[in-house]
Amino acid sequence: MVEQYVLGWSAPAVICLMVGLALMIYEMFTPGMGIPGLLGALALLAAVILRADSLTNALITLVLIVVPLMIAAGIIFRSFSKGALSRSKIVLHDAINDKSTSLGEKEMQALVGKEGVCVTALHPAGNADFDERRLDVVSEGGFVGKGSRVRIVRIDGVKIMVREI
Repeated sequence: MVEQYVLGWSAPAVICLMVGLALMIYEMFTPGMGIPGLLGALALLAAVILRADSLTNALITLVLIVVPLMIAAGIIFRSFSKGALSRSKIVLHDAINDKSTSLGEKEMQALVGKEGVCVTALHPAGNADFDERRLDVVSEGGFVGKGSRVRIVRIDGVKIMVREI
């Protein structure tokens, strides 16, 4: 039965299977369901249709599609959380653990000129601590590293603009 199943594959069905699997695995590294994912799903559907001369063969083909995708997803997920990908720049490590403080208009204007320390990196937005008060801030000059000293230079609407010192 296995030999009969393997010999039943045509070249277009094998190509659709390989291209579909490759596109779906590529899509696991990109956010959202984009064009590679859509094309991969269509190629995998075509592989099932091209190989499905019986219901049994269609189900076997579906298993041949789902199992490698589940294994790849597990490997990628593990790598994002504990492996090499977890140390790459595509994984965000900073998190806001405390609640941010909301301020009234008068209190906000009184903050201009105060100095504090960045709790998270500013890309250009993030959090900084001013006299043990954590505030959402935006850097005027782009990136500011975690732990850098900053000064509040102005309040722009609800944005607290800071500059590195």
